[in-house]
Amino acid sequence: MIPDSFKQDLLNRVDIVDVVQRYVQLKKGGANFMGLCPFHGEKTPSFTVSPAKQFYHCFGCGAHGNAIGFLIAYAGLGYVDAIKDLAAGVGMQVPEWQPRTPEEAARKERETDLYGVMEQAMDFYRAELKKSPRAIEYLKGRGLTGEIAARFRIGYAPDGWQGLKVVFSDYSHSSLVECGLVIEGEEGKRYDRFRDRVMFPILSTRGAVIGFGGRVLGEGEPKYLNSPETPLFEKGREVYGLVQAREAIHAAGRVLVVEGYMDVVALAQFGVEYAVATLGTATTPIHVTKLLKLADELVFSFDGDAAGRKAAWRALEVSLPLLVDHKPVRFLFLPEGDDPDTFIRKHGKEVFEKQVAAAKTLSEFLIDELRQDADLNSNEGRAKFLSAAKPYLQKMGGSQLPTLVAKEIATLARQPEEAPSLLARAPTPYARSAPPKPSMARHFELEERVLTLVFAKPSLALEVDLQVLNPERDETKALAEIVGLIRQSASPEAVSDAMLIELTRDSEHHELIARAQAEFWMSLKLTAEEALGELKDTLAKLRTRTPEYEKSLSTKILKGLATAEEKRVYEERFLSKRP
Repeated sequence: MIPDSFKQDLLNRVDIVDVVQRYVQLKKGGANFMGLCPFHGEKTPSFTVSPAKQFYHCFGCGAHGNAIGFLIAYAGLGYVDAIKDLAAGVGMQVPEWQPRTPEEAARKERETDLYGVMEQAMDFYRAELKKSPRAIEYLKGRGLTGEIAARFRIGYAPDGWQGLKVVFSDYSHSSLVECGLVIEGEEGKRYDRFRDRVMFPILSTRGAVIGFGGRVLGEGEPKYLNSPETPLFEKGREVYGLVQAREAIHAAGRVLVVEGYMDVVALAQFGVEYAVATLGTATTPIHVTKLLKLADELVFSFDGDAAGRKAAWRALEVSLPLLVDHKPVRFLFLPEGDDPDTFIRKHGKEVFEKQVAAAKTLSEFLIDELRQDADLNSNEGRAKFLSAAKPYLQKMGGSQLPTLVAKEIATLARQPEEAPSLLARAPTPYARSAPPKPSMARHFELEERVLTLVFAKPSLALEVDLQVLNPERDETKALAEIVGLIRQSASPEAVSDAMLIELTRDSEHHELIARAQAEFWMSLKLTAEEALGELKDTLAKLRTRTPEYEKSLSTKILKGLATAEEKRVYEERFLSKRP
């Protein structure tokens, strides 16, 4: 782990303009630099690099990040390699992370041990593959070459209860159980989790072995066995084959999500190298978010049977709120009885890629599925169709897409005028069909100004009293997380915009923070001193709108102790928000 203080120092020394210009032609435009976005096709530049803020942002596709993030997203470097590349460019030496507490030291040592254990296990399985004619014949029978097997580091777990004893002389060590390689049964008996299986190492985005998938040889069950959840491995966050596919994903502008390890490997064998697989679990929001950052188009490929359709629907539901207008999500259903592995071996790369290009869009899949349960030739059926579609439309992300899909659905139901109502959400304190009352509108404006100031200048975050903001707003939740992360940093007062991106890289609010950073950066034209003054003033105004203040003023008025100014404030700020 690299210390945050080093990352902050590095980002202060690196000029993001120099980093991006290695790959993108930029032209000066006012205080910033502009160019054609490297993350999506465009003819008019919408990609902006800010020397002052030390981040890039594309107003076309939403790509956003600092110098580290650019090398990861565009150059395809791992996280540590990106930092090392930048450090070398400015003459800095990446330090070994030094733990600050005994607990941190123990955790670091433990993680280092576990990564080492997984690496040793992978080397063992790869060596065992060379000794197993049966496993080699199986892979050859699936059409795999030695080069592809080496690229994906495929191995073989021998058919023995304690095969790992060959490489781990201390077979009783707790790390083997902790890594999920060994199972501890009744009365402390131990045995290998993976036996007589072709082994597929699962790598982190930085290339470290964090888990395995094992495909049984023969007819045993389960056909595929995955590592359990461990300190290194969380199924819902990882995908198989991403390290090997990253370069091809950038080149194709597309990522294909398939169901199995063999699908990924077989597709790569035939030259379709932009495929990854989920790891024995349903699609998660983390999967979708991670993959949409890497590609302009996300295609899910599922079997055409009932189980495949169910998995596809789950992926649709997860993807809905994460949709953006310029990055389509598609669904490919191969003929029943086929998976990507068998299909590409029967028909070849060209035919397979035509199928991928013609895959249904998410909106087409949604409408087709909803139509199956509704008779559009009857009033009742059309009403059912509209009612069923509404909750999905209200979850759909994007600015234009929900409106276009709502229009199509309303037209199919012969009620085109109903399109706006399909998108109307239930009223909330800050979003309602009728305009908010004057004092509430003003309160909302003040909250917006606080958020604008803080997201544009993260150093102001520690000045905010979160109690005066609406806790239900996603922006407030994001701000609370920012405050916590900044307070934990080595130099809270020195956290820059570029470092804020680093601190929130794995946050569930990362996309919101990135968007807010860019939007508010363009709209706010104040010095740091002016921004701090306005923030304090705005927070003071928000505090006078609390129920406690209203109660104290009300009491004063009843007792005849309030001044004329206090009466005016009470009338203006509180009476106006009552029905």
